Amino acid sequence: MYQAKHSISLLFNANKVYDRQVIEGIGHYLQSSKVDWDVYLEEDFLARLEHIEEWGGDGIIADFDDPAIQSALLNAKVPVIGIGGSYSNDEDYPDVPYVATDNFEVVKAAYEHLKKKGLERFAFYGFPADQNHRWAVERERAMVKLCKADGYDCSIYRGHPTRPETWQYTMNRVTDWIQGLPNPVGIVSVTDARARHLLQACEHIGKLVPDSISIVGIDDDDIARYLSRISLSSVTQGCFDMGFQAAKLLHRHLDNPNLKNKRVLVPPAGVSERQSTDFKALKDPYVIQAMHYIRQNACRGIKVEQVLDYVGVSRSNLEQRFREERGHSIHTEIHNEKLAKACKLLAEESMSTNDVAQVCGYPSLQYMYAVFKKHYDKTPREFRDGAK
Repeated sequence: MYQAKHSISLLFNANKVYDRQVIEGIGHYLQSSKVDWDVYLEEDFLARLEHIEEWGGDGIIADFDDPAIQSALLNAKVPVIGIGGSYSNDEDYPDVPYVATDNFEVVKAAYEHLKKKGLERFAFYGFPADQNHRWAVERERAMVKLCKADGYDCSIYRGHPTRPETWQYTMNRVTDWIQGLPNPVGIVSVTDARARHLLQACEHIGKLVPDSISIVGIDDDDIARYLSRISLSSVTQGCFDMGFQAAKLLHRHLDNPNLKNKRVLVPPAGVSERQSTDFKALKDPYVIQAMHYIRQNACRGIKVEQVLDYVGVSRSNLEQRFREERGHSIHTEIHNEKLAKACKLLAEESMSTNDVAQVCGYPSLQYMYAVFKKHYDKTPREFRDGAK
């Protein structure tokens, strides 16, 4: 009968991209190291703690951002590797080998991204402080520290927990906060999910993103990316590497149970820049309005006339303002927006070139081919191959 050398349990509530990528990293270590492990994970990817003390395995990798999981493993008789957020106070770390996302560096990546856009006003949208969101408090502290070091003020808003029965109240309060912020302002959101609150609120009250408010989230969740009309810039955490490092630590502790506890801080993988932080320091209010409309509608096949109708000024007037602010015509701006979208889809997505042409508002695949040949002397397929 087949029997693995070690039986390992993964305790995660894998309903978030963070947890799924951690688990993926663990799996990659299993494949690359050829360890003989039998890995147990609930079929619905939820961590169930009932009778955990009766589990007869050899090691555990667990989400220590969850207080219930951390508490349940206090007296574990097998090696436990904790995964969670970093802390500014060493005393807050659990007494186990621990792999952490570096919360300070995660927020710093978002903050520096906004600073590079020329923004000098900043805000942070977090979570109400509680034991389930200690990592959110750490990110808030990091944002305050970074702004203070550069001599900037930072407006902090923690908001409310999201529940169906209080959703409208929560969004009204977010809207109130946004309306009180100076413009232009860059907001770091504690997660992508909270960043979507900001995007929805801005759309409801007519705040222009990114011209008045630039927003960057944390997690780079593929699903969240498509739930707002304005695509969200976001920090990609090093979750995959966290999982890999956690499995590596457990491997060492299984081979040598007397090893001292080690702490590993994993930096973010980078910032995925999208429309929500495509800020350019524009001064002309008509050009700002036009740019907002073009960003949202360029791939719907709009013409210059529709931009003029939206802004409400004559063509000669807006064309002159555009050339002064942007250095080119309204038509060129629409063209550039569509081309940038096509390039991004070809480089980052697996959809067919025909689908890319349709999504970006080109009248035909042949037309998009002509555009790419003119600008890059490449076909879209050649551009995609080069990007990879």
